[in-house]
Amino acid sequence: MSSSSGLDEIDRPHPWWRKSWVLLIAVAALGAIGYFVFGDRNGDSDLSFETAKVDRGRIIAKVTATGTLSPLVTVQVGSQVSGRILALYVDFNSPVKKGEVIARIDPQFFQAEVQQAKANLSAARGNLTKSRAQAKDSQLQYERAEALAKQNLVAQADLDTAKATADGAVATVTASEGAVEQARASLNQAEINLAYTTIVSPTDGMVISRNVDVGQTVAASLQAPTLFTIAEDLQKMQVDSSVAEADVGKLSPGMEASFFVDAYPSERFTGKVRQIRNAPQTIQNVVTYDAVLDVSNPDLKLKPGMTANITFITSERDDVLRVPNSALRFRPPPEMLASLSKGSGGKGGGDDASAQTGDTRGAGGGASGEGRRGGGGRGQGRFGAAGVSGMPEVPDRKTIWVLREGKPVSVTFKAGVTDGSLTEVAEGELSPGDRVITGVSGGSIRSNASQGTGGGAFRRVF
Repeated sequence: MSSSSGLDEIDRPHPWWRKSWVLLIAVAALGAIGYFVFGDRNGDSDLSFETAKVDRGRIIAKVTATGTLSPLVTVQVGSQVSGRILALYVDFNSPVKKGEVIARIDPQFFQAEVQQAKANLSAARGNLTKSRAQAKDSQLQYERAEALAKQNLVAQADLDTAKATADGAVATVTASEGAVEQARASLNQAEINLAYTTIVSPTDGMVISRNVDVGQTVAASLQAPTLFTIAEDLQKMQVDSSVAEADVGKLSPGMEASFFVDAYPSERFTGKVRQIRNAPQTIQNVVTYDAVLDVSNPDLKLKPGMTANITFITSERDDVLRVPNSALRFRPPPEMLASLSKGSGGKGGGDDASAQTGDTRGAGGGASGEGRRGGGGRGQGRFGAAGVSGMPEVPDRKTIWVLREGKPVSVTFKAGVTDGSLTEVAEGELSPGDRVITGVSGGSIRSNASQGTGGGAFRRVF
C-alpha cells in the first residue's frame, strides 16, 4: 500500500500558481536583457535638450546691501554738574529750539556755594583795605625815621627796621590783592556751576531719547551723563550701509540708490551716495565698507534706526542682446559629446569639429572636476572658459551651447553687463531667437543615472 500511494503523489499535477511564478520570472529576465541590450544601444541617439531663448531687452546691473537710518546730526545733551533732577520740560519726540530750557537740577547746593564764594570775596576785599592802611602807616613811619636820621637823632638800625616794615606792608597789599582775585574766581566758578543746573538745548531739533526721570541723581564726577539725545533735523537723514568688498568698487559718490524699509514695504525711497568710507569693518572674516547715502524725509516717515534694504544701480543697458545665465552654467556631459561624435562619424560638426573627435575624456574630467577647478574652466578639455583648446581664459569671454538645426553647437561670445539672471552679448555669433541649451536628459544619460553612475548629475551645474 505504501508503494501505490507513492506513485499517486508522483502522477498528481502541480498547482497552477507554481507555473505562473516560473512564467513571471522568465518574462522579467527577458525584459531586463532587452533593456540593457537595446536600451543602451539606442540611448545615445535619444537626447532631450532643455533650451532658453536669446532675446533683446533691458539689463540693469545692481548691487544690494543693508543699512541703518540715522539723522545727519545727533547731539547728546549731558550734565556738567552732579545733582538731583528737579524738573523735566521735554519728553520723547518733543521739538526744541536752541537755548530752550529742557531740564533743571536741584540748585540749592550750588546756590550755597555761590553765597560762600561771595562771603569769601568780601573778606578778601576787607583784608586788602586793611593791608593798604597798614602799608600807608608803615611808609609814614619810615619817612619820619629817615628825616630824623639825617639829623643824627635816630640810630641807623631803627631806620633799617622802619624801611623793612614799610616794604613788608607793600608786599602784604600785593598778597591781599591776590586773595581778592582768588575769591572772585571762586565766585565766578560757583555761579557757572549754578548756571549748569539749568539744562538748555544746544540746537534746534527733536528729542529722540530721554535717559533720566525726575528725582534721579546724576553723577558727573568721571564722565558727563547723557540726559537727552536731540536730532538736529529729521527731514534730512542718512543711511549707513554695509557693502561687501567685492561690490564696493562698483560704487561711486553721487550714484543714485533706492531702498525700502519694513514699515513701508510697498513704497520706494531714493537717496544719493555721499561718500564711501575707507574704514573697513570685519565681521566673521567678511570685510564690508560703509557707503553713506543722503536721504530726504519731508514727511517724517523714516525714523532713526530703521533697517533699509538698498539697491545701487551700477550699470544699465537698453535694447541689448540677452542670454540667460543658466546657459552659461551648462556644461556638456560626456554622454552628449559621445553622441555628437557618433552622429558626425567621428569628425564632429559645426564649431566643435575638433572638440568632438573623441575628446570626451577631457570634457568629462572638466564636468566632474568642476568644483575642484573652481567652476569648470580648464578642466573641461576643449570646452574651457575660452571655448578653444589651448587658449588662456579670458574673464569676459563666455562659452555657451546653441541648438542649431537640431544639433548642439558651442559659441563663444564677449559678455557685457549682467544682472544675475541675464547677461549682455557684447560681441558674438548670436542673434535673437537662438535657442541656447540649459540642460540635457534622455538616452544613456538617463540610463546611467538610473544605474547609479552619476550620469544625470551632468545636466546642469550651478
